[in-house]
Amino acid sequence: MTATETAILDIALAGIGKIARDQHIPAIAADPGLGLAATVSRSGGIEGVENHATMEALLAARPDIAAVSLCMPPQVRFEAAAAALRAGRHVMLEKPPGATVTEVLRLRDLAASQGVTLFATWHSRQAAGVATAKSFLAGKAIRRVRIDWKEDVRHWHPGQDWIWEPGGLGVFDPGINALSILTEILPAPVHVTAAELTFPENRAQPIAADLRFAGADGLVVEAEFDWRQTGPQTWDILAETDVGSLRLSDGGARLAIDGTAQEVAGSGEYPGLYRRFAGLIAAGQSDVDVAPLLHVADAFLTGRRNLTEPFHD
Repeated sequence: MTATETAILDIALAGIGKIARDQHIPAIAADPGLGLAATVSRSGGIEGVENHATMEALLAARPDIAAVSLCMPPQVRFEAAAAALRAGRHVMLEKPPGATVTEVLRLRDLAASQGVTLFATWHSRQAAGVATAKSFLAGKAIRRVRIDWKEDVRHWHPGQDWIWEPGGLGVFDPGINALSILTEILPAPVHVTAAELTFPENRAQPIAADLRFAGADGLVVEAEFDWRQTGPQTWDILAETDVGSLRLSDGGARLAIDGTAQEVAGSGEYPGLYRRFAGLIAAGQSDVDVAPLLHVADAFLTGRRNLTEPFHD
């Protein structure tokens, strides 16, 4: 390697579904410091890339691959992540990082004991307006926050039955994106005080949720998540402070302060995640923030369950 050359970080991608094809594969391909060295998929991988049916097969065949990015459903992710960590590989977890809070904390401790990196990702924190929103809210008295996160499940999750099963989170799969932004931009934590969860009669996970949070100095946060939205999709967060209001829209991609659009720039959510992953590996660090998942767990613990008509994809 010459002085001007940079070592390529070889990554294996496990779980070749919609999110992997839409986001992970393009992000890896666009980064000159990364290389997609192999995939793990029982249903077929990517043309031109070596594929293995199981994580165990990958780990045995490719000791040279230092990092693994896991995109399979959360219900089956723990064993694959644990196997990779025990084999000394760095691991990146698609959101949500696990089916339970405890298993994510176990993976955090395993990574620490093995001396490798674990990165529990929250892609919405990489949205273009989030960092500026966080800076604006720092040191201000926040009076109220309103979250509206409403989308059409048939468009965004077609045929993904796992998302309706225990551990799949239902409407909290997108809703946790809003919670990841909330926990990033607020200067102080909040906690769930009430929740209404709406379940289709034929599904194990909710299709809608209304949450209420409380924070310091009388701060109230209200959130409405709904998977039954048709027409324009809504991913908005409004924060009212003692010196003005802030609105993040389009999932954090756009920012307005007191109604005036702000100039924000970003290179994309998933490219940002992979740069962060590579940086953590280089620094010998991990990043495992379970705060958004804790809010979801608290919503299930405190929530009132309501039934609605059956949902059919």
